[in-house]
Amino acid sequence: MTEENPDLQRWRLILGAPAEKHTGPPIGDGAGRDEALNWLYGRDPELARRGVRRGGSPGSREGGDGPSVLTTVDWLDAVHRLFPRETVERLQRDAVERFEILDVVTDPEVLARIEPSQSLLRAVLRTKHLMNPDVLALARKLVEQVIRELMAKLATEVRQSFTGTRARRPSRFKQARNFDFRSTIRANLGNYQPEQRRVSIEEPRFYSRTRRAIDQWQLVLLVDQSGSMAGSVIHTAVTAACLWGLPGLRTHLVAFDTSVVDLTDDVTDPVELLMKVQLGGGTDIAKAVRYGAGLVDNPRRSIVAVITDFYEGGDAHQLIRTVRALVEQGTVVLGLAALDEDANPNYDRTTAGRLADVGAQVGAMTPGQLANFVAERIGR
Repeated sequence: MTEENPDLQRWRLILGAPAEKHTGPPIGDGAGRDEALNWLYGRDPELARRGVRRGGSPGSREGGDGPSVLTTVDWLDAVHRLFPRETVERLQRDAVERFEILDVVTDPEVLARIEPSQSLLRAVLRTKHLMNPDVLALARKLVEQVIRELMAKLATEVRQSFTGTRARRPSRFKQARNFDFRSTIRANLGNYQPEQRRVSIEEPRFYSRTRRAIDQWQLVLLVDQSGSMAGSVIHTAVTAACLWGLPGLRTHLVAFDTSVVDLTDDVTDPVELLMKVQLGGGTDIAKAVRYGAGLVDNPRRSIVAVITDFYEGGDAHQLIRTVRALVEQGTVVLGLAALDEDANPNYDRTTAGRLADVGAQVGAMTPGQLANFVAERIGR
């Protein structure tokens, strides 16, 4: 094959070397893409179990299981040149998280080329203890860039949530987010049309939003810093920074594994806060909740949010007792299995179910959803 057929080349990348007798070998940029993908995904142990050999097909190019001539820096340069940005981000994420190619975040040459992303940020948090001071300083700059982007996005959501608390007074300003469904139905019941089984809305009603003074509330964020919770740790730190200093709200941030560390003093600098977090280790949720309960001043004006996967390594019975006591005294207890942009939970449903049974509200939220929840609570 002398000319590159895009469709055949695409199928060659999908099907691998065994398809070459039908597609022909990759050429030009196709050969470069093939080498870059093989450098990364050729190390998948599943290939060996299936008897798939790394490298090209017999007779076309040399194969085998020897080391690739590509370095990580060469590979990064190649994928940035050969693939669209969204594909590059996926490849970088798989390199760090799936195959644990740690020089992506510990080699200064590699760090200088890699695209800042949340997957990179998670990798830095997991491997910063491996970095020498020069590499750590470079990694910190990447962390700052990712955090700035997250802060800008989340700050907008928080401002929208806290623009004003919804009052029960009617308003002449017609905005969809302030639509008062119940009052509208009551006001238009006289317009019910039996034959069509519908109410004709002639007088829509709306709430007003005001910046009225509200009672002081406490928000205690307890975040599990075990390795699987890296995404939630990042978003909790950014959420706490965005909520800090809002009128009517006092925010605490506490990280825990088998120990409990109060990070409230660092909330205004989420970069510094995250560089102090030590991901990994065991989990003692009971100890963290007991510490959080000790911070509560006014139980009926407090929210304790526990961000964890609920895999308890401590005393599960004590955890249930502490949560029950908090709920009974009027404190709102949130058990969040995830707090990130996707809110895809992976958690111990047994422990989560037991907490729900004693009155905790258990689920998963994005940071914006948490901000809305808090805003609605303190505005009542």
